[in-house]
Amino acid sequence: AAGTGAGALHAVVTSPDAAAAGEPPWQVTVACPEPATDPGDVPVPDDAAGLAEALLGADEDTALVLERLGEQEDLVDFHREELQQTNQGVVALHAELDAAGRAQREAFAAERKARTEAENARRRLTFLADASAVLTASLDHHEIVRRLPELLVPEYAASVDVWLFEQDDGRPGQAHPAAAVVAARTGRAQYAATRPGHLPGVQDQPPSALDPDRPALCIPLPTRQAPQGVVTLSPPGEQWDPDDAVMLVELTRRASIAIDHARRYQHNRDIAETLQRALLTELPSPAGLGLAARYLPATHGLNIGGDWYDAFRQPDGGVITVVGDVTGHGLRAAVMMSQLRTALRAYAVDGGSPGRLLTRLHTFLHHLQPDLFATAVIARFHPDDPTLTWAAAGHPPPVLRTPDGQVRILDDKPGAMLGIPLRQEIADHTVPLAPGSTLALYTDGLVERRAQGIDPGIGRLADALGSFAPAELETDLEGAADGLLDPLLSDSERDDDVCLLLCHLRGPA
Repeated sequence: AAGTGAGALHAVVTSPDAAAAGEPPWQVTVACPEPATDPGDVPVPDDAAGLAEALLGADEDTALVLERLGEQEDLVDFHREELQQTNQGVVALHAELDAAGRAQREAFAAERKARTEAENARRRLTFLADASAVLTASLDHHEIVRRLPELLVPEYAASVDVWLFEQDDGRPGQAHPAAAVVAARTGRAQYAATRPGHLPGVQDQPPSALDPDRPALCIPLPTRQAPQGVVTLSPPGEQWDPDDAVMLVELTRRASIAIDHARRYQHNRDIAETLQRALLTELPSPAGLGLAARYLPATHGLNIGGDWYDAFRQPDGGVITVVGDVTGHGLRAAVMMSQLRTALRAYAVDGGSPGRLLTRLHTFLHHLQPDLFATAVIARFHPDDPTLTWAAAGHPPPVLRTPDGQVRILDDKPGAMLGIPLRQEIADHTVPLAPGSTLALYTDGLVERRAQGIDPGIGRLADALGSFAPAELETDLEGAADGLLDPLLSDSERDDDVCLLLCHLRGPA
């Protein structure tokens, strides 16, 4: 063995046998805590005991070095294990962060999808509500059919065709898709295309022979009994969204209800107008007295009410003219009006002044219909009497135009409404009547406006009546009646019926 300097020990071990075999000596360098001394040329003992003692000393140093090397290796293994665990923790943390990020992205995507679906649902519901309001706002089924395509094109359909079975649309022999015929027969929506649409509540059919390349959604217009028509739509793109298809079916159902109600309303209105016209008889043509009447139903409702006018002769030669108004509208008011008119004619046969006739009508109505009321004004003309006798019961006052163009409102104290639970005797009133005079009897629908009341309307009527030239009233009383209505009714729609009766006492030829 030989020393190599301070802090290290370099040992070389040889044996005779190894040297004879040509093997190199075994060498090792070991760090030492203390500087090693150079043995120099110290000879290695030849005796086994000395050699063993020397080797034993070397082994102790080597054991110490090896022990410290083992401690270092243990420390390295410990740090390696900690590093490995740390790496595994970092990998696990990365995996968790990646999973959390993926879950967050999925949650964001689901939220965006839900928000989009909610927005689309809100948009469809808003459109459905607005479109329903538009369709139900009209009572003309032709107008509803016209508005339906305007609502759907181009957002929900590229084209819309409405086929009403009982409507002559001016296109005789028009062909309809086979799917539309199936929808009409089955009452279920049909989808005709080269590929199935898989739309909710819609049956798939082969493409239409009329236009095979264009899909068609055929939705029936249902009623309580059977479909009244079919709506055929073509998609704005390649195909409808399933939710859009559900909305279109619901909108078509609502449109069908609106069309059905409009048709029923039109039918009932026609009946009501026919009944109303039948109840208003033709005016007589007494000598020396011109008569012109106008009746206009309200622009809302069934166009049937309780307004009426009448004129007839009495046995003594007098002429009774009357304008009345039964409260309310509808068939009941029209029937009551007819009964009052008939009763008045029956009472007038026995004679009697306008006040007496109204008193009898009051008693008649009170006992016949205690919960129904009426107003009326009666004027009596007699060829041998230069006076006008009139009476009113809760009715707007007559307006009299004298031959010189002066206008007077006959607002003497009237009686109360007919039929109220009150015993009353309605008084007569008289006014001188010269040839060329014109009397206007009317109902409140002509002069009353909600925002202004009735008095301004009566004033406008008086001004309009006074604006005519005497020759106009003498030669064209019908034209004068129209001339009175035009300025008074041009400002708004009518919520009430309008009745006007002009009585002109002709002057000398």
